Amino acid sequence: MNASQDGLHVIFGTGALGMAISKQLLAQGKRVRMVNRSNRVKLPQEVELMVGNAADPHFSETVCQDASVIYHCAGTKYNFKIWQQEFPPLQQGILAGAIASGAKLIYGDSLYGYGKVNAPMREDMPYAAQTNKGKMRAALAETVMDAHRAGKAQVAIARSSDFYGEGVLGSVFGDRVFIPAIQGKTAEAIGNLDLPHSYTYIGDFAKAMIILGEREEAIGQVWHVPNAPTITTRAMLNILFEELGLPAKMNGMGKMMLRIGGVFIPEAAETIEMFYQFENPFIVDSSKFVKAFGDIATPHREAIRNTIAWYQQYLQTQAELEQVKSEVRKSVQKVAAT
Repeated sequence: MNASQDGLHVIFGTGALGMAISKQLLAQGKRVRMVNRSNRVKLPQEVELMVGNAADPHFSETVCQDASVIYHCAGTKYNFKIWQQEFPPLQQGILAGAIASGAKLIYGDSLYGYGKVNAPMREDMPYAAQTNKGKMRAALAETVMDAHRAGKAQVAIARSSDFYGEGVLGSVFGDRVFIPAIQGKTAEAIGNLDLPHSYTYIGDFAKAMIILGEREEAIGQVWHVPNAPTITTRAMLNILFEELGLPAKMNGMGKMMLRIGGVFIPEAAETIEMFYQFENPFIVDSSKFVKAFGDIATPHREAIRNTIAWYQQYLQTQAELEQVKSEVRKSVQKVAAT
């Protein structure tokens, strides 16, 4: 049986989403355990870290003992071959932990499974993806929902659009947008900048998952995370440069540039099959969540301001680390020369 709602909250994944969830749970005074495959992460002192392979059912069952809510934020490199190898066993491992503990499982998902659509995306749309990544995302979602329908697990799915925010580096609205912009250079987005595109703030994604874990009526369903009103990518970038007080410089990379960039950045090449999202309107309808639990979306300007502050601190920390490395190298060279 699962513990009370104020019991243990287990978060699989210590990336941006997992960290955002942990921050909000700690602010509520919750007990938090985070899980990843390495110990290369700095966590608040109050957070317990468990290191191991979540694809191992025995490990996941041990980690989830006494849990009241489990948040599935674990992922792998953005490479379909790696997805094929790692995602199915990861899904089964985490699901085993949820089944054994009786805890609610809140799964952080993407919109890939719907495929190319001609209307705002709703939760009742069928899985119609034609891409490899889309088909796999649909299958992964069905894996956990099948367990719910069979009465084995308590599952809810939180589904977000492309997200941005504190700690988000490798997304389409991440480091290749914010870092150049902060440095007064050209922000590199993807696709047609003048099409409407829903973007999800990472803090809202986290808040939505926590709410789904709190509400019994959320279980057994898919929910779209509320976003600020959808605007074009160009409008998003204009807000970014306005907040920086700098002239707007932006570029929308096409398929050809992604292919060229893929020689050096594998994730760029992996984005090509999902490019339809950036050459057609990409709009999320989150009215179901809003009607049930309220509109939790942070205005884009506020979210972008928060993200700028995080990136500025990140760049300062990186510069300080490089300075330390440089000093160490100089000391080593000096010693070697004597």
